[in-house]
Amino acid sequence: MPVAVLADIHGNLPALDAVLADVAAAGVDTVVLNGDMATGPMPAETLDRLAGLGDRAVWVRGNCERELVAAFDGTLDPALPDEARVPTEYCAARITREHRDLLAGLPTSVTLDVDGLGAVRFCHATARSDTGMVLVDSPVDAYRDAFAGVGEPTVVLGHTHMPFDRLADRRRFVNAGSVGMPYGGVGAFWALLGPDVVLRRTPYDLDAAAALLRDAAPEYPGIDEFVAENVRTTASDAEALAVFSRAARAKS
Repeated sequence: MPVAVLADIHGNLPALDAVLADVAAAGVDTVVLNGDMATGPMPAETLDRLAGLGDRAVWVRGNCERELVAAFDGTLDPALPDEARVPTEYCAARITREHRDLLAGLPTSVTLDVDGLGAVRFCHATARSDTGMVLVDSPVDAYRDAFAGVGEPTVVLGHTHMPFDRLADRRRFVNAGSVGMPYGGVGAFWALLGPDVVLRRTPYDLDAAAALLRDAAPEYPGIDEFVAENVRTTASDAEALAVFSRAARAKS
């Protein structure tokens, strides 16, 4: 059976619901949740929807899950930039202890056997760090360093919200894109694996989504910006790549 990969949902419940409808239509039994699921306008509702997948869901921890648990526990790094810290604290105040415990127990990576692809490693960012960054145009050495020790021939990641499929260091690297905060086009992006890799985009009702997010989370920090920049429109792939390239160079 095929495997669906959903990454970087970021509490955008209407986008998630649209993708889950497409996943069901594709007859997918296994759904990999590849990190950064809840931090966004509707954190508790998003986690409840994902938990409803039951045993079909394979969860992977992203940096937002780690930060959300820390905020819930009162140990969030005070050096975290405000643009990340403020929404994380908002979301931590709206999830339950059960949500917190679920997120705290997640693995940083999982490996599944996928028909047609063999062993596939799933991680949120890189094998070394949940905030590491590799891009579609990163040099091969960057991939070699970031995934040293990873033996699977295919690696699926997220974190940068930009879908791609490329070869590097004799391995195939796939970014599923972002369900809830996409770059490069409106809609919800995800990936379908088996027997090959298909990068998917699910359209959804943007007006209805904007209204739902504003009604459900009027106090979410920057809700108008979230809707304007992640639902109604998005940054172009060129704009996003330029920003991430600067960030990747700063980390190197």
